[in-house]
Amino acid sequence: MMQEQRANQVRWSPTRRLILQTTVELYREIGYRKTTVADIARRAAMSPANIYRFFRSKQEIEEVVVGELLAEVFHAAANAAHGSGSARYRLEAVLRTIYQLHERRVADDKRLNELIATATNENWPIMLSYVDRMAGLLTPMIAAGQARGEIRGGSAATLACCLFTAMDAHLRTRQVSGVRARSTFDEMMDFCVNALCLPQQL
Repeated sequence: MMQEQRANQVRWSPTRRLILQTTVELYREIGYRKTTVADIARRAAMSPANIYRFFRSKQEIEEVVVGELLAEVFHAAANAAHGSGSARYRLEAVLRTIYQLHERRVADDKRLNELIATATNENWPIMLSYVDRMAGLLTPMIAAGQARGEIRGGSAATLACCLFTAMDAHLRTRQVSGVRARSTFDEMMDFCVNALCLPQQL
Protein backbone atom coordinates (compact mmCIF):
# COMPACT_ATOMS: atom_id res chain seq x y z
CA MET A 1 0.00 0.00 0.00
CA MET A 2 2.78 2.41 0.90
CA GLN A 3 4.55 1.70 -2.39
CA GLU A 4 1.33 2.35 -4.30
CA GLN A 5 0.80 5.65 -2.49
CA ARG A 6 4.37 6.64 -3.25
CA ALA A 7 3.90 5.75 -6.94
CA ASN A 8 0.76 7.88 -7.11
CA GLN A 9 2.52 10.83 -5.47
CA VAL A 10 5.30 10.61 -8.04
CA ARG A 11 2.85 10.21 -10.93
CA TRP A 12 0.88 13.32 -10.01
CA SER A 13 3.82 15.42 -8.84
CA PRO A 14 3.96 19.00 -10.21
CA THR A 15 7.68 18.43 -10.83
CA ARG A 16 6.96 15.38 -12.95
CA ARG A 17 4.41 17.37 -14.93
CA LEU A 18 6.97 20.15 -15.45
CA ILE A 19 9.49 17.60 -16.75
CA LEU A 20 6.97 16.23 -19.24
CA GLN A 21 5.88 19.67 -20.44
CA THR A 22 9.51 20.72 -20.86
CA THR A 23 10.28 17.52 -22.73
CA VAL A 24 7.43 18.08 -25.19
CA GLU A 25 8.62 21.66 -25.79
CA LEU A 26 12.12 20.44 -26.63
CA TYR A 27 10.87 17.59 -28.79
CA ARG A 28 8.84 20.10 -30.79
CA GLU A 29 11.82 22.45 -31.13
CA ILE A 30 14.71 20.10 -31.90
CA GLY A 31 13.24 16.60 -32.05
CA TYR A 32 13.36 13.73 -29.60
CA ARG A 33 16.57 12.25 -30.99
CA LYS A 34 18.60 15.40 -30.33
CA THR A 35 17.07 16.10 -26.93
CA THR A 36 19.07 14.82 -23.95
CA VAL A 37 18.19 14.48 -20.28
CA ALA A 38 20.68 17.30 -19.64
CA ASP A 39 18.74 19.50 -22.07
CA ILE A 40 15.49 18.76 -20.26
CA ALA A 41 17.06 19.46 -16.86
CA ARG A 42 18.59 22.73 -18.05
CA ARG A 43 15.32 23.99 -19.54
CA ALA A 44 13.38 22.95 -16.41
CA ALA A 45 15.97 24.61 -14.13
CA MET A 46 16.84 21.43 -12.25
CA SER A 47 19.60 18.86 -12.12
CA PRO A 48 19.67 15.69 -14.27
CA ALA A 49 19.66 13.75 -10.99
CA ASN A 50 16.25 15.24 -10.21
CA ILE A 51 14.93 14.04 -13.57
CA TYR A 52 15.93 10.51 -12.62
CA ARG A 53 13.97 10.76 -9.39
CA PHE A 54 10.84 10.71 -11.53
CA PHE A 55 11.90 8.73 -14.59
CA ARG A 56 14.27 5.79 -14.82
CA SER A 57 15.54 6.76 -18.28
CA LYS A 58 14.97 8.97 -21.29
CA GLN A 59 13.19 6.00 -22.87
CA GLU A 60 10.65 6.05 -20.06
CA ILE A 61 10.06 9.77 -20.60
CA GLU A 62 9.46 9.10 -24.29
CA GLU A 63 7.01 6.32 -23.49
CA VAL A 64 5.03 8.54 -21.13
CA VAL A 65 4.92 11.36 -23.69
CA VAL A 66 3.66 8.97 -26.36
CA GLY A 67 1.11 7.55 -23.94
CA GLU A 68 -0.28 11.00 -23.18
CA LEU A 69 -0.51 11.94 -26.85
CA LEU A 70 -2.31 8.70 -27.65
CA ALA A 71 -4.63 9.25 -24.70
CA GLU A 72 -5.73 12.52 -26.33
CA VAL A 73 -6.64 10.60 -29.48
CA PHE A 74 -8.47 7.93 -27.51
CA HIS A 75 -10.56 10.44 -25.54
CA ALA A 76 -11.52 12.27 -28.74
CA ALA A 77 -12.53 8.96 -30.31
CA ALA A 78 -14.50 8.01 -27.19
CA ASN A 79 -16.42 11.29 -27.40
CA ALA A 80 -17.26 10.53 -31.03
CA ALA A 81 -18.40 7.04 -30.02
CA HIS A 82 -20.96 8.45 -27.61
CA GLY A 83 -22.75 10.41 -30.29
CA SER A 84 -26.21 9.53 -31.59
CA GLY A 85 -27.06 7.75 -34.80
CA SER A 86 -26.74 4.31 -36.32
CA ALA A 87 -23.85 1.95 -35.61
CA ARG A 88 -22.46 2.72 -39.03
CA TYR A 89 -22.60 6.48 -38.43
CA ARG A 90 -20.88 6.18 -35.04
CA LEU A 91 -18.19 3.82 -36.32
CA GLU A 92 -17.42 6.20 -39.16
CA ALA A 93 -17.29 9.13 -36.73
CA VAL A 94 -14.77 7.32 -34.52
CA LEU A 95 -12.55 6.26 -37.42
CA ARG A 96 -12.61 9.72 -38.98
CA THR A 97 -11.74 11.36 -35.66
CA ILE A 98 -8.68 9.15 -35.21
CA TYR A 99 -7.57 9.68 -38.81
CA GLN A 100 -7.96 13.47 -38.69
CA LEU A 101 -6.05 13.83 -35.42
CA HIS A 102 -3.10 11.82 -36.73
CA GLU A 103 -3.10 13.66 -40.04
CA ARG A 104 -3.17 17.00 -38.24
CA ARG A 105 -0.12 16.01 -36.23
CA VAL A 106 1.69 14.90 -39.38
CA ALA A 107 1.03 18.29 -40.93
CA ASP A 108 1.46 20.61 -37.94
CA ASP A 109 3.70 18.84 -35.42
CA LYS A 110 6.26 16.95 -37.48
CA ARG A 111 8.97 16.57 -34.84
CA LEU A 112 6.60 15.26 -32.20
CA ASN A 113 4.99 13.04 -34.80
CA GLU A 114 8.39 11.45 -35.44
CA LEU A 115 8.41 10.09 -31.89
CA ILE A 116 4.94 8.56 -32.22
CA ALA A 117 5.86 7.10 -35.62
CA THR A 118 8.92 5.47 -34.05
CA ALA A 119 6.78 3.99 -31.28
CA THR A 120 4.40 2.69 -33.93
CA ASN A 121 7.07 1.19 -36.18
CA GLU A 122 8.89 -0.45 -33.27
CA ASN A 123 5.71 -1.72 -31.60
CA TRP A 124 6.36 -0.15 -28.23
CA PRO A 125 4.15 -1.68 -25.50
CA ILE A 126 2.31 1.64 -25.14
CA MET A 127 1.30 1.40 -28.81
CA LEU A 128 0.05 -2.16 -28.41
CA SER A 129 -1.96 -1.04 -25.38
CA TYR A 130 -3.41 1.82 -27.43
CA VAL A 131 -4.56 -0.56 -30.16
CA ASP A 132 -6.20 -2.78 -27.53
CA ARG A 133 -7.99 0.23 -26.03
CA MET A 134 -9.28 1.29 -29.43
CA ALA A 135 -10.53 -2.23 -30.15
CA GLY A 136 -12.20 -2.14 -26.73
CA LEU A 137 -13.91 1.11 -27.70
CA LEU A 138 -15.22 -0.31 -30.97
CA THR A 139 -16.41 -3.64 -29.51
CA PRO A 140 -19.53 -2.41 -27.61
CA MET A 141 -20.47 -0.21 -30.55
CA ILE A 142 -20.43 -3.22 -32.84
CA ALA A 143 -22.29 -5.33 -30.28
CA ALA A 144 -24.98 -2.66 -29.98
CA GLY A 145 -25.28 -2.57 -33.76
CA GLN A 146 -25.67 -6.34 -33.84
CA ALA A 147 -28.43 -6.16 -31.22
CA ARG A 148 -30.30 -3.67 -33.41
CA GLY A 149 -29.83 -5.76 -36.54
CA GLU A 150 -27.49 -3.23 -38.15
CA ILE A 151 -24.27 -5.27 -38.14
CA ARG A 152 -23.71 -8.86 -39.13
CA GLY A 153 -23.23 -11.59 -36.54
CA GLY A 154 -20.01 -12.87 -35.04
CA SER A 155 -17.79 -12.02 -32.14
CA ALA A 156 -17.99 -8.25 -31.64
CA ALA A 157 -14.45 -8.22 -30.21
CA THR A 158 -13.10 -10.10 -33.24
CA LEU A 159 -14.89 -7.80 -35.66
CA ALA A 160 -13.51 -4.76 -33.82
CA CYS A 161 -9.96 -6.11 -34.08
CA CYS A 162 -10.44 -6.90 -37.77
CA LEU A 163 -11.82 -3.41 -38.45
CA PHE A 164 -8.95 -1.65 -36.69
CA THR A 165 -6.38 -3.91 -38.34
CA ALA A 166 -7.86 -3.34 -41.80
CA MET A 167 -7.79 0.43 -41.24
CA ASP A 168 -4.28 0.29 -39.74
CA ALA A 169 -2.54 2.18 -42.55
CA HIS A 170 -4.86 5.16 -41.98
CA LEU A 171 -5.30 5.03 -38.21
CA ARG A 172 -1.73 4.77 -36.99
CA THR A 173 0.79 7.60 -37.06
CA ARG A 174 3.18 7.41 -39.98
CA GLN A 175 6.44 9.06 -40.87
CA VAL A 176 5.96 12.18 -42.97
CA SER A 177 8.13 10.68 -45.70
CA GLY A 178 6.53 7.25 -45.41
CA VAL A 179 4.69 5.53 -48.25
CA ARG A 180 1.02 6.42 -48.22
CA ALA A 181 -1.63 3.74 -48.40
CA ARG A 182 -2.85 3.23 -51.95
CA SER A 183 -6.51 3.52 -50.96
CA THR A 184 -7.82 6.77 -49.55
CA PHE A 185 -9.22 6.89 -46.03
CA ASP A 186 -12.79 7.25 -47.31
CA GLU A 187 -12.40 4.37 -49.76
CA MET A 188 -11.04 2.03 -47.10
CA MET A 189 -13.57 3.10 -44.49
CA ASP A 190 -16.47 2.51 -46.89
CA PHE A 191 -15.10 -0.91 -47.77
CA CYS A 192 -14.65 -1.97 -44.14
CA VAL A 193 -17.92 -0.58 -42.81
CA ASN A 194 -19.85 -2.04 -45.73
CA ALA A 195 -18.35 -5.43 -44.86
CA LEU A 196 -19.69 -5.12 -41.31
CA CYS A 197 -23.15 -3.75 -41.99
CA LEU A 198 -26.11 -5.83 -43.05
CA PRO A 199 -27.54 -4.99 -46.54
CA GLN A 200 -30.39 -2.87 -45.25
CA GLN A 201 -27.91 -0.65 -43.43
CA LEU A 202 -25.70 0.08 -46.47
